[in-house]
Amino acid sequence: MSSKKLCYACDLVDNQELIKLYKYYHKKENAWPEITKSIKDSGVIDMEIYLFANRLFMIMEVDESYTPERKQMMDAANPKVQEWEKLMWKFQQALPGAKEGEKWLPMEQIYKLE
Repeated sequence: MSSKKLCYACDLVDNQELIKLYKYYHKKENAWPEITKSIKDSGVIDMEIYLFANRLFMIMEVDESYTPERKQMMDAANPKVQEWEKLMWKFQQALPGAKEGEKWLPMEQIYKLE
């Protein structure tokens, strides 16, 4: 089974208390099991999120079944994911240039060490 990596960026509201609470929600022991299942069910093999100041960077390793469109459709049909997304909008804010409702934006790979 082949896989590929996808990278996304998102900003958090620049408020230290909110950032602290966002990090709390993303600790392994606080993760909502329904959200973890939804991510895995969409074809995500691995996911990592990194934080610098209020900028988030996410790396996803996905299998061939994953497409952003399929994930979006699955999320829209899952009430628990919708509850999570509504909660996360309290912490996240759109990147400059994002369209209405967009949070996580795909990043373009411009270099790879070979």
